[in-house]
Amino acid sequence: MPTYSNFTLYSYWRSSSSWRVRAKLASLGISYSYVGRHLVKGEQFDEKYSSEQNLLQQVPALTFEDEAGAVHTLTQSLAMLRFLESAYPSPGPELSPVDVAFDWQLSEVINSGIQPLQNFSTMSTLTKDSDGALDGRAFGTAAIVKGLAQLEALVAVCYAEAPAEEEGESDAFCLGKGAHPHPTNADFCLMPQLYNVARFNIDVGKDYPALARVKRSIEKHEWLVASAPDKQPDAVL
Repeated sequence: MPTYSNFTLYSYWRSSSSWRVRAKLASLGISYSYVGRHLVKGEQFDEKYSSEQNLLQQVPALTFEDEAGAVHTLTQSLAMLRFLESAYPSPGPELSPVDVAFDWQLSEVINSGIQPLQNFSTMSTLTKDSDGALDGRAFGTAAIVKGLAQLEALVAVCYAEAPAEEEGESDAFCLGKGAHPHPTNADFCLMPQLYNVARFNIDVGKDYPALARVKRSIEKHEWLVASAPDKQPDAVL
């Protein structure tokens, strides 16, 4: 299997897409250099960054070298997760093809069906370009509610036959209690999304019990803790 080295992650501490990749890197024990791109200050528009790392002027961007010394750059978080998953052995038992597909399905519900629709730039553009006729925040909130409802239904299936949660029970993640002993890509996508949900006054514990159950496990897991926004070098608290 080819080997890769000299990883550099261009990230913003509060970026949910960046958090996914940080969690994946943590799960694989991969060391990397961290370069902060302050989105509020517009550092993603820097000419060198936007021409060499990310033409879309977004984060994250991941650069690395292959065995021949060639430098590669990836710019979409799920592409990064997929590359890292194929290039490095994941901890824990191998997932079945069905579980792999389900893991990516959950990830895509978040990546395509929620996150870009409630992104600050999307909401503000809707409000601005409509001269206030459209409420961008209401649009984002509706997208979150719709997406979380789908996730709740999908994840709840994994817990349909699981016993009621008891204090001290083993951790349970998106693929179901006991299906996999560690968080997977879906968990890496879910935790950042639920972190953002707090800004929209959505009660996850009340309205999405299956997701709340998963959240209680992943928010304390070492990979998510180490990759959390407040642990990043560019964090402003």
